[in-house]
Amino acid sequence: MSVASATTPLRVGVVGYGVMGRAHVYAFRAAPLIRPTPTRFVPVVMAGRNAAAVAAASSACGVDDWATDWREVVERDDVDVVDICTPPGTHAEIAAAAAAAGKSVICEKPLATSYAAAAAARDAVVSAGVHHAVGFNYRRLPALALMAEMVSRGDLGEIRLWRATWLSDEFVDPSIPFDWRFDAAMGGTTIADLGSHLIDLATWMLGPIEEVSASSATFVSERAQSGATRAVEVDDASSALITFSSGARGTMEVARIAPRRPCDFVVEVNGSEGTAMFSYPRLNELWFARVDDDPALYGLRRIRAEHAAHPQTAGWWPIGQGVGYDAGLINQMADLAAAWPDRPWTPGFVEGAAVAAVCESMERSAAQRRWVAVAEVATDQAPA
Repeated sequence: MSVASATTPLRVGVVGYGVMGRAHVYAFRAAPLIRPTPTRFVPVVMAGRNAAAVAAASSACGVDDWATDWREVVERDDVDVVDICTPPGTHAEIAAAAAAAGKSVICEKPLATSYAAAAAARDAVVSAGVHHAVGFNYRRLPALALMAEMVSRGDLGEIRLWRATWLSDEFVDPSIPFDWRFDAAMGGTTIADLGSHLIDLATWMLGPIEEVSASSATFVSERAQSGATRAVEVDDASSALITFSSGARGTMEVARIAPRRPCDFVVEVNGSEGTAMFSYPRLNELWFARVDDDPALYGLRRIRAEHAAHPQTAGWWPIGQGVGYDAGLINQMADLAAAWPDRPWTPGFVEGAAVAAVCESMERSAAQRRWVAVAEVATDQAPA
Protein backbone atom coordinates (compact mmCIF):
# COMPACT_ATOMS: atom_id res chain seq x y z
CA MET A 1 0.00 0.00 0.00
CA SER A 2 1.37 3.43 -0.89
CA VAL A 3 1.94 6.15 1.71
CA ALA A 4 -0.63 8.36 -0.05
CA SER A 5 -3.36 5.71 0.15
CA ALA A 6 -2.54 4.97 3.80
CA THR A 7 -3.10 8.55 4.94
CA THR A 8 -6.31 10.48 5.52
CA PRO A 9 -6.63 13.51 3.23
CA LEU A 10 -7.76 16.87 4.59
CA ARG A 11 -9.03 18.72 1.54
CA VAL A 12 -8.05 22.39 1.50
CA GLY A 13 -9.58 25.38 -0.22
CA VAL A 14 -6.94 28.11 -0.49
CA VAL A 15 -8.41 31.62 -0.57
CA GLY A 16 -5.79 33.88 -2.12
CA TYR A 17 -3.27 33.15 -4.85
CA GLY A 18 -0.43 35.58 -4.10
CA VAL A 19 2.89 34.84 -2.45
CA MET A 20 1.37 33.40 0.72
CA GLY A 21 -1.23 31.34 -1.13
CA ARG A 22 1.52 29.73 -3.19
CA ALA A 23 3.71 29.31 -0.10
CA HIS A 24 0.94 27.49 1.74
CA VAL A 25 0.25 25.14 -1.18
CA TYR A 26 3.97 24.36 -1.30
CA ALA A 27 4.06 23.70 2.45
CA PHE A 28 0.99 21.44 2.35
CA ARG A 29 2.66 19.35 -0.34
CA ALA A 30 6.13 19.28 1.22
CA ALA A 31 5.09 18.53 4.82
CA PRO A 32 4.55 14.75 4.35
CA LEU A 33 7.94 14.47 2.63
CA ILE A 34 9.67 15.89 5.71
CA ARG A 35 7.47 14.55 8.47
CA PRO A 36 4.93 11.89 7.42
CA THR A 37 1.71 11.93 9.42
CA PRO A 38 -1.52 9.89 9.34
CA THR A 39 -3.27 12.95 7.92
CA ARG A 40 -2.12 15.03 4.96
CA PHE A 41 -3.39 18.30 3.52
CA VAL A 42 -4.53 18.16 -0.11
CA PRO A 43 -5.22 21.50 -1.87
CA VAL A 44 -8.26 21.05 -4.12
CA VAL A 45 -9.25 24.61 -5.07
CA MET A 46 -7.84 28.16 -5.08
CA ALA A 47 -9.89 31.35 -5.05
CA GLY A 48 -9.23 34.93 -6.11
CA ARG A 49 -11.15 37.83 -7.64
CA ASN A 50 -9.16 37.98 -10.89
CA ALA A 51 -10.22 35.01 -13.02
CA ALA A 52 -7.18 34.98 -15.31
CA ALA A 53 -4.73 35.40 -12.45
CA VAL A 54 -6.24 32.77 -10.18
CA ALA A 55 -6.56 30.32 -13.08
CA ALA A 56 -2.88 30.78 -13.88
CA ALA A 57 -1.86 30.46 -10.22
CA SER A 58 -3.91 27.30 -9.64
CA SER A 59 -2.43 25.75 -12.77
CA ALA A 60 1.11 26.67 -11.72
CA CYS A 61 0.50 25.23 -8.24
CA GLY A 62 -1.03 22.03 -9.57
CA VAL A 63 -4.42 22.73 -7.96
CA ASP A 64 -7.16 21.32 -10.18
CA ASP A 65 -9.94 23.84 -9.58
CA TRP A 66 -10.34 27.58 -9.00
CA ALA A 67 -13.07 30.10 -8.20
CA THR A 68 -13.50 33.87 -8.25
CA ASP A 69 -15.63 34.02 -5.08
CA TRP A 70 -14.34 32.72 -1.75
CA ARG A 71 -17.91 31.86 -0.77
CA GLU A 72 -17.88 29.08 -3.37
CA VAL A 73 -14.91 27.55 -1.58
CA VAL A 74 -16.63 27.74 1.80
CA GLU A 75 -19.77 26.09 0.43
CA ARG A 76 -18.05 23.17 -1.29
CA ASP A 77 -18.67 19.71 0.15
CA ASP A 78 -15.18 18.59 -0.87
CA VAL A 79 -13.42 21.24 1.27
CA ASP A 80 -12.56 20.35 4.87
CA VAL A 81 -10.22 23.27 5.61
CA VAL A 82 -10.39 26.86 4.44
CA ASP A 83 -6.92 28.41 4.23
CA ILE A 84 -7.07 32.22 4.23
CA CYS A 85 -4.21 33.98 2.43
CA THR A 86 -5.94 37.23 1.47
CA PRO A 87 -5.30 40.82 2.69
CA PRO A 88 -5.81 41.08 6.48
CA GLY A 89 -8.97 43.20 6.27
CA THR A 90 -10.83 40.24 4.73
CA HIS A 91 -9.70 37.56 7.20
CA ALA A 92 -12.40 37.82 9.87
CA GLU A 93 -15.38 37.62 7.49
CA ILE A 94 -14.01 34.61 5.63
CA ALA A 95 -13.06 32.83 8.86
CA ALA A 96 -16.50 33.34 10.40
CA ALA A 97 -18.25 32.06 7.27
CA ALA A 98 -15.97 29.03 7.09
CA ALA A 99 -16.58 28.20 10.76
CA ALA A 100 -20.34 28.54 10.29
CA ALA A 101 -20.09 26.01 7.45
CA GLY A 102 -18.25 23.60 9.74
CA LYS A 103 -14.88 24.03 8.06
CA SER A 104 -11.60 24.14 9.93
CA VAL A 105 -9.66 27.34 9.33
CA ILE A 106 -6.02 28.29 8.79
CA CYS A 107 -5.50 32.04 8.59
CA GLU A 108 -2.44 34.07 7.69
CA LYS A 109 -1.31 36.74 10.14
CA PRO A 110 -2.44 39.19 11.34
CA LEU A 111 -5.76 37.61 12.24
CA ALA A 112 -7.49 40.94 11.52
CA THR A 113 -6.79 44.67 11.27
CA SER A 114 -8.63 45.43 14.52
CA TYR A 115 -9.02 43.69 17.83
CA ALA A 116 -12.83 43.73 17.52
CA ALA A 117 -12.67 41.84 14.21
CA ALA A 118 -10.05 39.42 15.54
CA ALA A 119 -12.15 38.72 18.63
CA ALA A 120 -15.22 38.13 16.46
CA ALA A 121 -13.28 35.63 14.34
CA ARG A 122 -11.99 33.95 17.51
CA ASP A 123 -15.49 33.66 18.93
CA ALA A 124 -16.82 32.27 15.64
CA VAL A 125 -14.35 29.38 15.41
CA VAL A 126 -14.53 28.59 19.12
CA SER A 127 -18.34 28.56 19.09
CA ALA A 128 -18.40 26.35 16.00
CA GLY A 129 -15.96 23.91 17.58
CA VAL A 130 -13.76 23.73 14.48
CA HIS A 131 -9.98 23.51 14.37
CA HIS A 132 -8.26 26.86 13.84
CA ALA A 133 -4.70 28.09 13.37
CA VAL A 134 -2.90 31.37 12.65
CA GLY A 135 0.19 31.54 10.45
CA PHE A 136 2.74 32.48 13.09
CA ASN A 137 5.15 30.13 11.34
CA TYR A 138 8.37 31.54 12.82
CA ARG A 139 7.64 29.61 16.01
CA ARG A 140 8.54 26.53 13.97
CA LEU A 141 12.04 27.61 12.93
CA PRO A 142 14.46 25.38 14.87
CA ALA A 143 16.61 28.24 16.26
CA LEU A 144 13.62 30.20 17.58
CA ALA A 145 12.03 27.03 18.93
CA LEU A 146 15.31 26.33 20.73
CA MET A 147 15.30 29.86 22.18
CA ALA A 148 11.78 29.28 23.52
CA GLU A 149 12.86 25.94 24.98
CA MET A 150 15.83 27.58 26.74
CA VAL A 151 13.59 30.27 28.22
CA SER A 152 11.04 27.69 29.38
CA ARG A 153 13.54 25.45 31.16
CA GLY A 154 15.31 28.35 32.86
CA ASP A 155 18.61 28.31 30.98
CA LEU A 156 18.62 32.13 30.99
CA GLY A 157 17.42 32.48 34.57
CA GLU A 158 14.71 35.02 35.38
CA ILE A 159 13.84 36.83 32.16
CA ARG A 160 14.35 40.57 32.48
CA LEU A 161 14.63 42.04 28.99
CA TRP A 162 13.27 41.23 25.51
CA ARG A 163 14.00 43.17 22.35
CA ALA A 164 13.19 42.74 18.71
CA THR A 165 13.55 44.62 15.45
CA TRP A 166 12.11 43.88 12.03
CA LEU A 167 13.35 45.98 9.13
CA SER A 168 12.27 45.78 5.50
CA ASP A 169 12.55 48.06 2.48
CA GLU A 170 9.09 47.33 1.07
CA PHE A 171 7.95 50.98 1.10
CA VAL A 172 11.23 52.81 0.44
CA ASP A 173 10.37 53.91 -3.11
CA PRO A 174 7.96 56.89 -2.97
CA SER A 175 6.75 56.10 -6.49
CA ILE A 176 5.09 52.86 -5.34
CA PRO A 177 1.39 53.51 -6.05
CA PHE A 178 -1.33 53.31 -3.42
CA ASP A 179 -2.73 49.80 -3.00
CA TRP A 180 -4.34 47.78 -0.22
CA ARG A 181 -1.12 47.75 1.81
CA PHE A 182 -1.52 51.49 2.46
CA ASP A 183 -5.19 51.16 3.45
CA ALA A 184 -5.39 50.69 7.22
CA ALA A 185 -8.71 48.82 7.13
CA MET A 186 -7.52 46.38 4.48
CA GLY A 187 -3.77 45.95 4.96
CA GLY A 188 -3.31 46.93 8.60
CA THR A 189 -0.40 48.87 10.04
CA THR A 190 3.28 48.02 9.97
CA ILE A 191 2.80 47.20 13.67
CA ALA A 192 0.22 44.58 12.68
CA ASP A 193 2.06 43.32 9.59
CA LEU A 194 5.60 42.88 10.90
CA GLY A 195 5.00 43.42 14.60
CA SER A 196 2.40 40.67 14.92
CA HIS A 197 5.09 38.03 14.34
CA LEU A 198 7.37 39.60 16.94
CA ILE A 199 4.57 40.03 19.47
CA ASP A 200 3.57 36.39 19.01
CA LEU A 201 7.14 35.25 19.62
CA ALA A 202 7.41 37.50 22.67
CA THR A 203 4.18 36.33 24.32
CA TRP A 204 4.89 32.69 23.42
CA MET A 205 8.21 32.86 25.22
CA LEU A 206 7.56 35.38 28.02
CA GLY A 207 3.82 35.41 28.58
CA PRO A 208 1.24 38.21 28.31
CA ILE A 209 2.08 41.84 27.56
CA GLU A 210 0.47 44.20 30.03
CA GLU A 211 1.21 47.73 28.83
CA VAL A 212 2.83 49.53 25.87
CA SER A 213 4.07 52.96 24.86
CA ALA A 214 4.55 53.41 21.12
CA SER A 215 5.57 55.96 18.51
CA SER A 216 4.80 55.84 14.78
CA ALA A 217 5.76 57.84 11.69
CA THR A 218 4.70 57.96 8.05
CA PHE A 219 7.40 59.51 5.88
CA VAL A 220 5.68 59.20 2.50
CA SER A 221 2.27 60.63 3.32
CA GLU A 222 0.69 60.33 -0.14
CA ARG A 223 0.83 57.75 -2.93
CA ALA A 224 -0.35 57.96 -6.53
CA GLN A 225 -3.69 56.35 -7.40
CA SER A 226 -5.61 56.58 -10.68
CA GLY A 227 -4.05 59.84 -11.81
CA ALA A 228 -4.44 61.50 -8.42
CA THR A 229 -2.96 60.96 -4.95
CA ARG A 230 -4.36 59.32 -1.86
CA ALA A 231 -3.29 59.75 1.74
CA VAL A 232 -1.31 56.84 3.18
CA GLU A 233 -3.17 55.50 6.21
CA VAL A 234 -0.48 53.31 7.77
CA ASP A 235 2.85 53.84 9.50
CA ASP A 236 6.13 53.44 7.67
CA ALA A 237 7.91 52.77 10.96
CA SER A 238 7.02 52.30 14.62
CA SER A 239 8.72 51.52 17.91
CA ALA A 240 7.40 50.57 21.32
CA LEU A 241 8.32 50.10 24.95
CA ILE A 242 6.72 47.01 26.46
CA THR A 243 5.89 45.83 29.97
CA PHE A 244 5.17 42.12 30.41
CA SER A 245 2.85 40.80 33.11
CA SER A 246 5.86 38.94 34.53
CA GLY A 247 7.64 42.25 35.18
CA ALA A 248 10.05 41.83 32.26
CA ARG A 249 10.61 44.84 30.00
CA GLY A 250 10.91 44.95 26.24
CA THR A 251 11.45 47.07 23.15
CA MET A 252 10.25 46.58 19.58
CA GLU A 253 11.01 48.41 16.33
CA VAL A 254 9.39 47.70 12.97
CA ALA A 255 9.93 49.53 9.68
CA ARG A 256 9.21 49.08 5.99
CA ILE A 257 11.41 51.99 4.88
CA ALA A 258 14.92 50.66 5.69
CA PRO A 259 16.96 50.57 2.44
CA ARG A 260 18.60 47.25 1.61
CA ARG A 261 17.05 45.53 4.60
CA PRO A 262 14.76 43.09 2.77
CA CYS A 263 13.45 40.99 5.67
CA ASP A 264 15.79 41.37 8.61
CA PHE A 265 14.54 40.61 12.07
CA VAL A 266 16.35 40.04 15.34
CA VAL A 267 15.06 38.71 18.68
CA GLU A 268 17.10 38.83 21.88
CA VAL A 269 16.26 37.71 25.41
CA ASN A 270 18.30 38.67 28.48
CA GLY A 271 17.82 36.88 31.78
CA SER A 272 19.52 36.95 35.15
CA GLU A 273 21.74 34.03 34.09
CA GLY A 274 22.21 34.40 30.37
CA THR A 275 21.44 35.80 26.90
CA ALA A 276 20.06 34.26 23.72
CA MET A 277 19.94 36.05 20.37
CA PHE A 278 18.50 35.14 16.96
CA SER A 279 19.02 36.97 13.64
CA TYR A 280 16.89 35.93 10.69
CA PRO A 281 19.57 36.45 8.00
CA ARG A 282 21.39 33.56 9.73
CA LEU A 283 18.31 31.57 10.63
CA ASN A 284 20.06 28.29 11.39
CA GLU A 285 21.99 29.86 14.27
CA LEU A 286 21.21 30.80 17.86
CA TRP A 287 23.73 32.80 19.90
CA PHE A 288 23.90 32.00 23.59
CA ALA A 289 25.96 32.63 26.74
CA ARG A 290 25.61 32.24 30.50
CA VAL A 291 27.16 34.20 33.35
CA ASP A 292 28.89 31.03 34.60
CA ASP A 293 30.69 30.35 31.29
CA ASP A 294 34.47 30.18 31.38
CA PRO A 295 35.65 33.83 31.50
CA ALA A 296 38.38 32.98 29.01
CA LEU A 297 35.59 32.32 26.48
CA TYR A 298 33.74 35.54 27.29
CA GLY A 299 31.01 36.46 24.81
CA LEU A 300 28.15 34.80 22.95
CA ARG A 301 28.77 31.45 21.26
CA ARG A 302 27.09 30.16 18.13
CA ILE A 303 24.78 27.16 18.30
CA ARG A 304 23.96 25.55 14.98
CA ALA A 305 20.30 24.71 15.60
CA GLU A 306 20.31 21.73 13.25
CA HIS A 307 21.01 18.80 15.58
CA ALA A 308 18.41 16.10 16.13
CA ALA A 309 18.40 17.12 19.80
CA HIS A 310 16.97 20.51 18.83
CA PRO A 311 13.21 21.17 18.42
CA GLN A 312 11.59 21.33 14.98
CA THR A 313 14.46 19.46 13.28
CA ALA A 314 12.70 16.09 12.88
CA GLY A 315 12.76 14.85 9.30
CA TRP A 316 15.02 17.61 8.01
CA TRP A 317 18.41 17.41 6.32
CA PRO A 318 21.58 16.13 8.00
CA ILE A 319 23.27 18.62 10.31
CA GLY A 320 25.26 21.18 8.37
CA GLN A 321 22.78 21.49 5.49
CA GLY A 322 20.50 24.01 7.17
CA VAL A 323 16.90 24.99 6.49
CA GLY A 324 15.28 28.11 5.06
CA TYR A 325 12.14 30.23 5.35
CA ASP A 326 9.97 27.38 4.09
CA ALA A 327 10.91 25.19 7.07
CA GLY A 328 8.71 27.23 9.41
CA LEU A 329 5.71 26.81 7.12
CA ILE A 330 6.37 23.13 6.45
CA ASN A 331 6.87 22.36 10.15
CA GLN A 332 3.67 24.19 11.00
CA MET A 333 1.61 22.27 8.45
CA ALA A 334 3.17 18.99 9.63
CA ASP A 335 2.31 19.84 13.24
CA LEU A 336 -1.28 20.70 12.30
CA ALA A 337 -1.66 17.46 10.35
CA ALA A 338 -0.24 15.47 13.26
CA ALA A 339 -2.69 17.06 15.68
CA TRP A 340 -5.74 16.19 13.58
CA PRO A 341 -8.39 15.34 14.70
CA ASP A 342 -8.00 14.92 18.45
CA ARG A 343 -5.74 17.80 19.50
CA PRO A 344 -6.23 21.54 19.00
CA TRP A 345 -4.12 23.46 16.51
CA THR A 346 -1.67 26.00 17.88
CA PRO A 347 -1.19 28.88 17.75
CA GLY A 348 -4.88 29.38 17.13
CA PHE A 349 -7.32 32.25 16.94
CA VAL A 350 -7.17 32.77 20.71
CA GLU A 351 -3.48 33.62 20.38
CA GLY A 352 -4.17 35.56 17.18
CA ALA A 353 -6.76 37.76 18.90
CA ALA A 354 -4.42 38.33 21.86
CA VAL A 355 -1.72 39.54 19.47
CA ALA A 356 -4.26 41.81 17.75
CA ALA A 357 -5.06 43.39 21.13
CA VAL A 358 -1.38 44.23 21.66
CA CYS A 359 -1.08 45.63 18.12
CA GLU A 360 -4.08 47.87 18.63
CA SER A 361 -2.75 48.97 22.02
CA MET A 362 0.45 50.11 20.28
CA GLU A 363 -1.53 51.89 17.57
CA ARG A 364 -3.65 53.66 20.17
CA SER A 365 -0.59 54.60 22.20
CA ALA A 366 1.13 56.10 19.16
CA ALA A 367 -1.98 58.09 18.22
CA GLN A 368 -2.65 59.37 21.75
CA ARG A 369 0.97 59.68 22.89
CA ARG A 370 0.50 57.78 26.16
CA TRP A 371 1.00 54.40 27.82
CA VAL A 372 -1.89 52.04 27.02
CA ALA A 373 -2.82 48.93 28.97
CA VAL A 374 -3.68 45.99 26.71
CA ALA A 375 -6.71 45.26 28.91
CA GLU A 376 -8.05 48.69 27.97
CA VAL A 377 -8.25 47.70 24.31
CA ALA A 378 -9.61 44.24 24.97
CA THR A 379 -12.31 45.60 27.29
CA ASP A 380 -13.28 48.55 25.08
CA GLN A 381 -13.58 46.66 21.83
CA ALA A 382 -14.46 43.08 22.66
CA PRO A 383 -17.76 42.15 20.95
CA ALA A 384 -20.82 41.95 23.18
